[in-house]
Amino acid sequence: MNDKLLAIAFVFYVGFSSFFFFLLSILIYIFTYAFDHKLTFLHKFTCFWSTSYLWIFPLWNLEIEGKNKIDEKQTYIYVSNHQSLVDILAAFSLFTHFKWVSKGALFKIPFIGWNMYLNRYVRLKRGKKSNTRRLYRACERHLKRGSSVYIFPEGGRSTSTEPRSFREGAFVLAKRLKLPILPIAIIGTKDALSSQNKAGKTDSDNKETKRAEDGIFNLPRRANMAIKVLDPIFPDDDLSARDMAQATRKKISKALKD
Repeated sequence: MNDKLLAIAFVFYVGFSSFFFFLLSILIYIFTYAFDHKLTFLHKFTCFWSTSYLWIFPLWNLEIEGKNKIDEKQTYIYVSNHQSLVDILAAFSLFTHFKWVSKGALFKIPFIGWNMYLNRYVRLKRGKKSNTRRLYRACERHLKRGSSVYIFPEGGRSTSTEPRSFREGAFVLAKRLKLPILPIAIIGTKDALSSQNKAGKTDSDNKETKRAEDGIFNLPRRANMAIKVLDPIFPDDDLSARDMAQATRKKISKALKD
């Protein structure tokens, strides 16, 4: 079977299997909610659900480096570069507890997005300052309850291996709550999905392509990927949130080049 047919079969499998995985998520939620207020069991199952796609799809290979640097008893603010939707699968493969901060469009995807609601992941709505304030209040509540949060501080996907400038919100939270930043470098995921955005398209066409990419309609393709857990960065009174953001970006950028 050639790569394209294999990719098409995989996309159908993801859609078909998501229904059954979601049913299991509901059962786990019902039977554990009373005593598992952080939804640890549900998140672990979601890690399994997501990582199973990496395990079964032969065109993808993912290596994990530095997982031993994660202290399971510590609450972190995870930050990483962002290249494609496959970053999410890569991060789930760490099997550590966190709450995603993710754009609202992903919550609308049947079964997968509904499971994000069940997990009480944080939905990002762009456009209004009040939405941003609500987002960071939600993050702060999770962090105070002992759940780490995972943020893409670029605010979108980078178009090259070099991360875009990091926004300061995650680092403001780290300083306010005196929690460490855990930098994550994700490598090779930009090659894991085909690009449908070709030269010569109109603005309207490009918008349609963007929506297709957001809706995970791009075909997967052969890719060697890696996720590197870097040393945590603890807040320092002498460092501003902007300084922490720049230092973290520099650290991740170096890991990407290495």
